[in-house]
Amino acid sequence: MSKLEQILILDPPSDLKFKGPFTDVVTTNLRLKNPSERPVCFKVKTTAPRRYCVRPNSGLIEPGATVIISVMLQPFEYDPNEKSKHKFMVQSIFAPSGATDNEAVWKDAKPDDLMDSKLRCVFEVPTENDKPGDAVTESSKAGPVLNAAKGDGPAATPKPGAQSLDDSEMQRLQAEAERLAEENRQLKDDCLRMRRTQRSENVVSNTGVPMGVGNGSASLPSLLVVIAAIFIGFFLGKFIL
Repeated sequence: MSKLEQILILDPPSDLKFKGPFTDVVTTNLRLKNPSERPVCFKVKTTAPRRYCVRPNSGLIEPGATVIISVMLQPFEYDPNEKSKHKFMVQSIFAPSGATDNEAVWKDAKPDDLMDSKLRCVFEVPTENDKPGDAVTESSKAGPVLNAAKGDGPAATPKPGAQSLDDSEMQRLQAEAERLAEENRQLKDDCLRMRRTQRSENVVSNTGVPMGVGNGSASLPSLLVVIAAIFIGFFLGKFIL
């Protein structure tokens, strides 16, 4: 008995394209349409299950309905010289009437009732023309020209990154101002300490010098009195003798 032809319509029909860079998760969509008048169960399989995340990877498609499958390629180091051998397979089967358990449908399915389609994975590296920055640059260039034509003056819509740059610059200036204010407070405190130290030293020196001078001046008359008394006593002794 010949194998049944796939009833589901796949979009894309044969290739799943993933466009880099591949340093982050890359997602592509697969559309499954059921053109028949019967519900169809589907299941998505891959030869590299660790490299891809498929949501949903199985389910039921009502007659005339379409399901979008998200296929997410995990980050990896891309080698242009290495050809991709990853493949996907979409299996489908007509759901029995009144079926509610998809797992039971697949478990009881006969090989002759299965339909499948295979897709290969294609990795594409973005070119210079595909970079998103080019579109932004072109739109930013066209903006001032349109404004000038309308007579709005030279003002143009700021670029998306201008606000973030202004915020970061403002934060840096605020941090610098706080640092300078702190240094200024420290300098003021140091100046006050130095002034207080100088004042205390001046008080000590001023009180110490007069005390020494006063003692010297006070002891000088006493010494003279003693010397005079000695001389007087000496002369009186001579005369008495």
